[in-house]
Amino acid sequence: MYRWAWVLVDAAIWFVAIYGATWLRFDFKKAPVLVATTLTVAGAAAIGHFLVGVLIGPYAVGHQRGSFEEATDIGRTVLVTTAGLMTWALLANVRVTPRSVPMVAGALALVGMFSVRFVIRSWRNRHSTHRKHERRVIVFGAGDAGRGLLRSMLSDEQGGFFPVALLDDDRAKERLSVDGVRVRGTREDIDEVARRFDATALVVAMPLAGAELIRDLTDRAVAAGLEVLVLPPLGDIIGDQPTPCDLRDVNLEDLLGRRAISLDTTLIAEQLAGQSVLVTGAGGSIGSELCRQIARFGPAKLYLLDRDESGLQATQMSLTGEGLLQGDEVILTDIRDVSTLRAVFGLARPDIVFHAAALKHLPLLESYPLEAWKTNVLGTLNVLTAAAEVGVGTFVNISTDKAADPTCVLGYSKRVAERLTADFARTQPGRYVSVRFGNVLGSRGSVVHAFTAQIDRGGPITVTHPDVERFFMLIPEACQLVLEAASIGPDGEVMVLEMGEQVKIVDVANTLICMSGRKDIDIIYTGLRPGEKISENLFSMGEDRRPTTNPLVSSVDVPMLGVDDTKSIDIGNHKAAVDWMRRHSTHPVQSVQIAV
Repeated sequence: MYRWAWVLVDAAIWFVAIYGATWLRFDFKKAPVLVATTLTVAGAAAIGHFLVGVLIGPYAVGHQRGSFEEATDIGRTVLVTTAGLMTWALLANVRVTPRSVPMVAGALALVGMFSVRFVIRSWRNRHSTHRKHERRVIVFGAGDAGRGLLRSMLSDEQGGFFPVALLDDDRAKERLSVDGVRVRGTREDIDEVARRFDATALVVAMPLAGAELIRDLTDRAVAAGLEVLVLPPLGDIIGDQPTPCDLRDVNLEDLLGRRAISLDTTLIAEQLAGQSVLVTGAGGSIGSELCRQIARFGPAKLYLLDRDESGLQATQMSLTGEGLLQGDEVILTDIRDVSTLRAVFGLARPDIVFHAAALKHLPLLESYPLEAWKTNVLGTLNVLTAAAEVGVGTFVNISTDKAADPTCVLGYSKRVAERLTADFARTQPGRYVSVRFGNVLGSRGSVVHAFTAQIDRGGPITVTHPDVERFFMLIPEACQLVLEAASIGPDGEVMVLEMGEQVKIVDVANTLICMSGRKDIDIIYTGLRPGEKISENLFSMGEDRRPTTNPLVSSVDVPMLGVDDTKSIDIGNHKAAVDWMRRHSTHPVQSVQIAV
């Protein structure tokens, strides 16, 4: 019934428009206006608008008052009605009205109908400030997404959000008002606007906002006592129309600004489909995710190799839903045992090997460098040797950014592993590549797990230095890079992902504290550990960075480290292990004798 009340309103507007246009036509003289023909034309306009409006216009469906959809329907209806009146005025035998009146009246009617609806919508929005039990929010971003979200908040009284102000860094929008909600400043004004309008949350309505912007807005909002919510990319929103239901809390992915890697899935499928694939370290965070992604491409056989039986069971559960640890595809062995590896590879005869097994904790390896030597150096050499003996087609060694200009035992050992892999590329018929990337969020033993555990205990969070910063990526992203390397990596080279900007570890800690809802967690600084850098590098000095077919991936050469199987070197203590790895990770040695 409410919709049909607008028929009377629009009819009245047509009457006023017809009389007004006629009055203008006769130079504001009353006598020619107040005649029967003017009343006839006004009545015809009202009836014609009603009929057209029922068929194709605003009365056929219910619209949100003042919406774009209603404005479109009104415009179409007025245009058809005006065209009908002009046709009548031109073709009638008896002159019913001056021929200019329908056109002028149509324009006046259109403006009148728009004005009434927009005034009512604005009044409703202002009246809605009395809505209670809703979170008063500041919306940052007055672009299309921000405006759409703001209107959705205003129209949805059950959504739980009421926008009280807009903010935008674009000075051209400083006087903009959207449905009665004005732009009140830039990010610099968050604290003042929050206090002025008694806001409780900041909504970042910029789906393509960079990590640096989100970090800065988060810091400012937290300082102002505001909760921070973000609008995800519009591609992730059903119908591309943002609503309050789409809002979510800030997460680490937002603050790190990680971009999804665009993969050539066809090429990857050609590499993996129908092939026999073996993954070392399959029970770890990287190895297990790698197995899950490989399984989607339909390998003929997927072998899971690890020395951790619990890790193997968890990976098998995630792949098959069963953790019986049965079948020859589950391999329990240690990569330090070359004789067992040779036997395993001889039976499995994999076409592709992904080498993810490694020791990776920097402080432990600083204390026990001989273990890094045994696993990361000799273990990698063992896997390379076993793979080469069965004629593997592709070998992918998973490295770390700490191998670039290394200063710690972990970096030394992984740099040597890169060089050994490059040497096998020279001497073996298969394709041998390494993949180098930064810290992986969520991997077992990562800083996220450590900080989360400290928060759960009530704090404090320990950070080595306030300026320490690192490259970060997500587990799925890291595994996608590994698969990409297996497809496009040049023989003997190291593939390096474009990691974006480094993130301060203390920012990660503060984010996790905010996400936990705890405000009583302190951060203390313990000092840099031996071998720890303030910042990491992705490339060593002198490495020639070259583009690949993927714009987010580069490749570099590393000097080869030859292996002489006929001679041996006896490293039996920690100091000798450190000296050897440091020497051979920083200088291009042509050959070295390692017991295999």
